Amino acid sequence: MFSRYKKTATAAAKPVKAEKPPEPKIAPSADPAPKPSLRRAPQPAAPRPADKERKRKERMAEIKLDLHRSLLDNLNLAALDTATEADLRQEISSIASEVLEEKGIVLNREDRATLTQELYDEVKGLGPLETLLKDDTINDILVNGPQQIFVERDGKLELSDVTFKDEKHLLRIIDKIVSAVGRRVDESNPYVDARLADGSRFNAMVPPIAVDGSLVSIRKFKKDKLGIDDLISFGAFSEEMAAYLEAAVATRLNIIVSGGTGSGKTTTLNALSGFIDNAERILTIEDTAELQLQQTHVGRMESRPPNVEGKGEVSPRDCLKNALRMRPDRIIVGETRGEEVIDMLQAMNTGHDGSMTTIHANNARDAISRLENMIAMAGIEMPLKAMRSQIASAVNLIVQASRLQDGSRRMVSITEITGMEGDVISMQEVFRFQRTGLSPDNKIVGHYTGTGVRSNFTERFRLWGYDLPPSIYEPVTG
Repeated sequence: MFSRYKKTATAAAKPVKAEKPPEPKIAPSADPAPKPSLRRAPQPAAPRPADKERKRKERMAEIKLDLHRSLLDNLNLAALDTATEADLRQEISSIASEVLEEKGIVLNREDRATLTQELYDEVKGLGPLETLLKDDTINDILVNGPQQIFVERDGKLELSDVTFKDEKHLLRIIDKIVSAVGRRVDESNPYVDARLADGSRFNAMVPPIAVDGSLVSIRKFKKDKLGIDDLISFGAFSEEMAAYLEAAVATRLNIIVSGGTGSGKTTTLNALSGFIDNAERILTIEDTAELQLQQTHVGRMESRPPNVEGKGEVSPRDCLKNALRMRPDRIIVGETRGEEVIDMLQAMNTGHDGSMTTIHANNARDAISRLENMIAMAGIEMPLKAMRSQIASAVNLIVQASRLQDGSRRMVSITEITGMEGDVISMQEVFRFQRTGLSPDNKIVGHYTGTGVRSNFTERFRLWGYDLPPSIYEPVTG
């Protein structure tokens, strides 16, 4: 039936045209040396684990899965809460030894100890995540499905060798985390904010919204609270900036810490709180309780999402309204991102001086624009000049934090709000980080400097006993 499309003998024997004689080749002229490329060489792909090591890990994962099933069958789960760590480890080791002997599996001492620790983490901890949470060099843990876990060290992301067995294993760990703080995550509510027992920030999004497997991000908190001296030693800001900020916090200026995601806003807010007097009553309001204030008189509040029926929600604005009735000296909002902004500004304007909050913005002027947008989003119709007048009256200082391209986190600008000029909020930058270049290992080189503008609050500082020398505002040459 395909004879119509078969080549015929005559078609196959078509005469071949005489080929032209080859043209004489001309010797190529000597080309000039090639110009160097202006682009950087592409970075090599992440190395894949050797087949032998990969097979060993797969085998260990299968053994661990079998042992975990045996543990669930043999352990008295109701008695786990009262069992000591030593007794539980001994029991897990005994059950594991019996199962390995029955299956004829022989492991060396190191693998056996690793397996026992991983089984203990599965029963009492957070499974594969436990190892990463104990590593103090890791700042962030980012899970992209069960087989891909990235970590951040020194501001740089790298792929770890830790994996989950499958999506069910990952979902079980997520459910274990969120149920401990009274939250839930499932198909009807596919994303959740929570916190771990040590205060680390936790966010998860599960299928079907997460296409290739559940997405998890964990922002770890340092066990040791970072103070101003620690941030100075890390190069986050200078001694002069610290002296200025101490005066600003102690004299109860209203401060906004602005910055992008992961720029160190919460860490900066925690450090600034170290300048607050212990005699003051502080109330904190957060979506997820993360602040680690260093005072003795602190009342902490956490908002709550709605339940399955869509009821029972307690918004940050509800918490803020209630906080105003609780005789606070200062109110600290972990992050202002919605309609609670109007209550925050009113609190700053009505006797709660020294209040602080964080906001997502790239610079001080953007932070003011974000505040204006959030007031508009709250559905409050207010003339633009009145809106800006209220912001200028409420906010005294904007501290800009930034994560730079080399992974370092720095306080790149301190800006004062000095009032209104017509319909525009007037500002003056007092300190900044001046970049001068890159080192050979791609680290940012620069220095902190004053701008030469003396603080608008100099007289206020002096009256409160903080007589800062004018020299701290002088420009510094690198």
